[in-house]
Amino acid sequence: MIDRRFARSVALPALVAVACYIASYVVFRSSSVEVWPRDGHAYVIVPAEARWLHYVFRPIMYADAALTGMRFHIGPHREG
Repeated sequence: MIDRRFARSVALPALVAVACYIASYVVFRSSSVEVWPRDGHAYVIVPAEARWLHYVFRPIMYADAALTGMRFHIGPHREG
């Protein structure tokens, strides 16, 4: 049986880590939204030079897309 003190000592840091992950995504999302004039939809633009952000936030991006319909794009949109 798991000791309650051990469970709390693991659960609290895990909850704090999840809260920090969600908060950092919210900040990233709010500072990276761009409306593409070609289709009129809002996109979260992931900088091409920081492509790793796409992989870090990918799980929460799927949830965000399902819940809000937000779209995502790596690098700026190209006209043409």
